[in-house]
Amino acid sequence: MPRILAPLFSATTYARWLHLVIGLVFVGVVLMVYPGVEGWSRGELLARAVPLDAALLGLAALVPAMRRAEGVQARLLLVPDREQDIAVEPSRGWADRRRTAAWLVGRVVLGWLVGGASVLVPAAAFDLVARPEQEVFGLRSAGAGGAGGPGRAVLLAPVLLLALGWLVVWAGRLQLAMAVRLLGPSPAERLAAAELRAERLLERNLLARELHDSIGHALTVTVLQAGAARELGDPAFAARALEVIEETGRRAMGDLERTLALLRDPGDQGGSGSPGPDSGTGPGGEDARERPGIDRLPALFETARAAGSPVEARVDVPSGALPGVLSREGYRIVQEGVTNALKYAPGEPISIRIAVRDGSLELRCANALRPQSVRPRGSSPRRGGKGLRGIRERAVLLGGETAAGAEAGEWVLTVRVPLRLGG
Repeated sequence: MPRILAPLFSATTYARWLHLVIGLVFVGVVLMVYPGVEGWSRGELLARAVPLDAALLGLAALVPAMRRAEGVQARLLLVPDREQDIAVEPSRGWADRRRTAAWLVGRVVLGWLVGGASVLVPAAAFDLVARPEQEVFGLRSAGAGGAGGPGRAVLLAPVLLLALGWLVVWAGRLQLAMAVRLLGPSPAERLAAAELRAERLLERNLLARELHDSIGHALTVTVLQAGAARELGDPAFAARALEVIEETGRRAMGDLERTLALLRDPGDQGGSGSPGPDSGTGPGGEDARERPGIDRLPALFETARAAGSPVEARVDVPSGALPGVLSREGYRIVQEGVTNALKYAPGEPISIRIAVRDGSLELRCANALRPQSVRPRGSSPRRGGKGLRGIRERAVLLGGETAAGAEAGEWVLTVRVPLRLGG
C-alpha cells in the first residue's frame, strides 16, 4: 500500500501536474478568443480547434527563445533526475525548431487530456457521494433510506480519485520523457559539451602535472638537504643546506603562484601579455604567470649540485630556436628527470644533453644506477610512476615520443619532440 500511495503524495507529482495543466490553459485561451463557437458540437469544435492550435504552436516554435523558455520551465516543474538532460539554449537551427514544435503540440495534447480528467473525475466522485440518486457513469446509487442501504456506486468515488492520481503520475513521467527527447541537447550541443569536458580534463591534467613537477622537485631537494645536514653535522654545510632549502622553497612558491594564476584565468596559460591586477608576482618580482623555460635550467642544475649530485649538462639550443610552449614543457621534462635522479640515486652523477637536430628538440637525462644494497632507506626501483607518465603525456601532446629504462648501468630518459608542434 505505501508503494501505491507514495507517488500520489510526492511534491514532484504535483509540480508535474501543474506543468500539465498549463497545456490546458493554452487550449482554453484559444477557445475564448475564437469567434462563433456557440452551438458547435464537440466534434466540430475539435475539428476546427486542433488545426488552429497546431498552427499557432508551430509559429511559436519559430521563435528561438521559445525553446529556452520551455526548457527552463521543464527543468523547474518536471524535476528531471539530471538537469543537463533538458537544454536551456535557444533554437540554433531548423532541427531544433521542429523538435520544439513537436514538444509544444505533444505538451498541449497531453495537458488537455489530463486537465480535462482533472476537472471531470473529481466532479463525478463528488456527485457519487453527495447526490446518490443521480446516475454517474451509468451507475445509480440508492438513497440512504432505501432497502439496500448506501449504494455500491458510492464506493467508486475513491477508486476514481486513485485512478486520477495515477493518471497524473504516469502522464507526468511521460511528459518528462518527451521533454528529454524533444528538449534535450541537440547533437551539436552534445558535441560542444563533450569538447568542453575534454578541455576541462586537459586543464586539470595540466595543473596536476605542474604541481607534481614543481612541488615534487622542491620537496625532494628539501628532504635530501635536510637529511644530509643532519647526518654530517657540519655547521658550514648545514648553513649552505638551509640556503638551498630557502631558495628551493621560494622557487616552489613561485611555481605555486603560477599554478594558481592558471586556476584564476585558465584562458591565459602561455604567460604572454601583461599581468592583470590579480596575477601576482613570484620571487624576484617576475610575472607569476610566466612559467620557466629552457633558459632557467642552470638554476635547476645548481640546485641539484647543492643537493649532492654532480650535474654535467650540455645545452646546444640556439637562442630563440624553440617556441615558447616547447621551451616551457622542455624545462618541466628535464626537471622531472633530475628529480627522479635525486630521489632514486642521490649523490650519483647526472648527465644532461639537450640539442636541436633535424627539426626536433632532443633531451637526454642519464644517471648511474645504484645497486639495491646501497639504495637509500625507503626507496624503491623506478617502475614508471606519475612523473614518467606526466613526461609521456607532455611529449605526446607536443607530437613527440619518449623512452625510459636501464641502459649499461644507467637509467636513461630520452625525449624527442618536433619543433613544428603537431608534426
